[in-house]
Amino acid sequence: MSDKQIFAALEVADHEVRLIVGEFFNTRFNVIKVERIPCFGLSYNKVTDPEAISKAIRTAADNVSRMLGADIRKVILAMPSYRMKRYSVKSTVQIEGIDGVVTIQDVRNAITKAEQMKISKDYALIQTVCVRYSVNGIATRRIPIGERCSSMEVDIDLLCADRKMSYDLVMAVEKSGISVLDIFPDVYACAKEAALFERAVNQQVLLFKMERETTTLTLLKKGRINTSLISPFGIGSIVAPVVEKYGIPAETAVDLLKYSCRLDKEKFSKNPIHIWADGNQTRTINEQQLYDCVKDNITQWLEAIEKTCKPILQGTPTAVMITGEGGEMLGFAQLLGSRLGVECQSYIPETLGARNAGLTSCLGLFYAYQDKLPISGYIDDSLDMDAFVKAVSYRAKRKSDSDTKEDTLTSKLKGLFLEGKM
Repeated sequence: MSDKQIFAALEVADHEVRLIVGEFFNTRFNVIKVERIPCFGLSYNKVTDPEAISKAIRTAADNVSRMLGADIRKVILAMPSYRMKRYSVKSTVQIEGIDGVVTIQDVRNAITKAEQMKISKDYALIQTVCVRYSVNGIATRRIPIGERCSSMEVDIDLLCADRKMSYDLVMAVEKSGISVLDIFPDVYACAKEAALFERAVNQQVLLFKMERETTTLTLLKKGRINTSLISPFGIGSIVAPVVEKYGIPAETAVDLLKYSCRLDKEKFSKNPIHIWADGNQTRTINEQQLYDCVKDNITQWLEAIEKTCKPILQGTPTAVMITGEGGEMLGFAQLLGSRLGVECQSYIPETLGARNAGLTSCLGLFYAYQDKLPISGYIDDSLDMDAFVKAVSYRAKRKSDSDTKEDTLTSKLKGLFLEGKM
């Protein structure tokens, strides 16, 4: 088990808690378990019900523990990007080694120096990111371990979040009996999963993380997060007229919009896409009726986005991507791309077991944390590994015993048949 690292990633969205347990084994990543528990304890700008969040996290963790035979002790946490702010620092350090080559300790010294920068009392520093290293006049995004030089300059981003929201969310996690292993902004994790930092080196990237009640717009430039803002309007806001007119549960209305209506079509089907009982009456809704209900809200959202993004897009090559729950809407990326006049695509993860756009942030947390490990030097798992190894070993032993018994019984039966023929 020495080559295996098991981590748990947690995101508290505006309508659910998402927990993924995954493993890195021989550089490959595998999803072990995904849990999504309904929870409405978080709004776009604050924690509204910490008790509900703690309870949902505990439920998700217990479900995972029953399956794995081991408790979740620590999680990598996604922090909502409300009032997210980036402080950029150039940190220069003298190389300490006798032979004058860069070591990981020199990188750590640069980070420690950068973190001494004073930030606003309204913000909490949640992550330090080394963007670029410069040695002997050459800039690189790779850690220049072993390079010979007298000094090294490191471009470092201090990623900060709203202090009160950060404190309240971490406390809700801790109250569930789970510690926080590390924290990353949710949009940073999204960009990691979708490999947007590499894409944003030669062009700017607009990332829309669209959830049930919020949309987070993030601009990436020169391989780093430039700015991020959040709006209290999401896919749930779009389907509100459907819920009001037809009395359909919000969860059902959202699923219908995501999977039963191609939004970029010119003509819509009048065949039923949902049938339900309303007292003694059977009711239906078709694709055309669904679209008629939501089209005004979709137009309103697109107009607001166009107004916000128009200055950003002028004269600059830009890629646009939608993820979060909004990434599941069929044809929505095409509508947005047509409105903005640029190519737009939806991002849906391809990781087996987590192929859902709503899980993009959670998956990105694993890669963000993994990339940080060479610098931090932390070696810690999210699970009680002793219990996990014991549980896996016990299951393997039971399976082995079962196989032995089956082979023995098969041999006996074969023996009886052979004896009868003799």
